Amino acid sequence: MTPMETLTGFSVAYLLAINAAGYIAMGIDKKRAIRDAWRIPEASLFFIALLGGSLGCFLGMKHFRHKTRHWYFKYGMPAILFLQILTFLLFYFRVL
Repeated sequence: MTPMETLTGFSVAYLLAINAAGYIAMGIDKKRAIRDAWRIPEASLFFIALLGGSLGCFLGMKHFRHKTRHWYFKYGMPAILFLQILTFLLFYFRVL
């Protein structure tokens, strides 16, 4: 296995894990919101998105119908996702 294949494998595993974390965090926060319990801070949800979990956070928002009325989530999560996809494509095609 070449170093590039190893790096690609770790990158895919990381992205799967961080996106799963974002999706799960949205679900947990929604459940806690319903129960009026301690909540996950919004900054933590955005931090997970910025670490690469924006797709998971976005899908969690849509699936759990959570944080969809807040403009900074409604527009912020898709913006982070768009920038991350754009960055990936630029690196993948070696433009950046």
